[in-house]
Amino acid sequence: MTGYIIRRLMQAIIVFFLVLIGIFFAMRLLPGDPIMMVVSKQMASTATEADIEKLRHEYGLDKPLLVQFFNWLGGVFRGDLGVSITNGRDVLDDIMRRLPITLHLGLLAMLISFFFGIILGTISAVRRGTWIDTIVTSLANIGITIPVFWLGVVLMYIFALKLGWLPVFGYTSPFSNFLENTRQIIMPVFCLSVTSVAVIARQARSSMLEVLHQDYIRTAWSKGLIERSVVIRHALKNGLIPVIVLAGLGLSGIIGGSVLIETVFNIPGMGRLAVTAMLNQDYPVVQGVVLFFAAMVLLTNLVVDLAYGWLDPRIKYQ
Repeated sequence: MTGYIIRRLMQAIIVFFLVLIGIFFAMRLLPGDPIMMVVSKQMASTATEADIEKLRHEYGLDKPLLVQFFNWLGGVFRGDLGVSITNGRDVLDDIMRRLPITLHLGLLAMLISFFFGIILGTISAVRRGTWIDTIVTSLANIGITIPVFWLGVVLMYIFALKLGWLPVFGYTSPFSNFLENTRQIIMPVFCLSVTSVAVIARQARSSMLEVLHQDYIRTAWSKGLIERSVVIRHALKNGLIPVIVLAGLGLSGIIGGSVLIETVFNIPGMGRLAVTAMLNQDYPVVQGVVLFFAAMVLLTNLVVDLAYGWLDPRIKYQ
């Protein structure tokens, strides 16, 4: 187990380093100049060439790309992600203010996806061929194909504008006003979780159908065990192994969805920060946000891999 964990950590470090390289040089390949964005906002009519070069030197953009990269990489290892070109704030401080909001929405969406996806998939498998199975399968197919940003707009139109039950946008800390926070996050969390619920439900149904035809399940039935005992104690644990994989990979989808959902619902999380920074070509902010997202995905994948052994003792880490 120790050797496996070390190998997985080494693989994660390599992937993380490749992500750092990719996002740094990808941002530099985009057309446009972030300094000109700052100049156009602050001193469009009075800026001289010397002022522009001074700003470029201040943010280190006048140096060769490799020098810029290694300077930024050294700052990452020191916990310094740089300063925003647009507003001059420390990037790490800006991310840490917004990270709890994104984690709040993302973790809620993951828990809801995992809980309802497994329940719906299991019921659909146990009641295969019935009207329950038909409804769950149909809803899962719809949930997989529906665009989350379009769903968010539709929910806003129905529940906020027409019915007036929920606020249109915004985010309030649950520690400040729990009830208002709950009303504000219902639609965003639903949008973030709907696709994951559908995917997990379909995978859970397929896995449970395969497990329910195994010999040890027939033996459990022949012993006269009740249905709840057979499904929960014998079938569900083995049927969860592929679902755990999807649940871990689903974090990537939720992170990607947060970029759209936080923008649609005007939520000040990391997703909206990334969109704003990308539009402003704010290199340090985009690089910092992607770095955090990559670390979250890699850590989740590692936890998922280690969970295999708990779910199925037959799996050995060589």
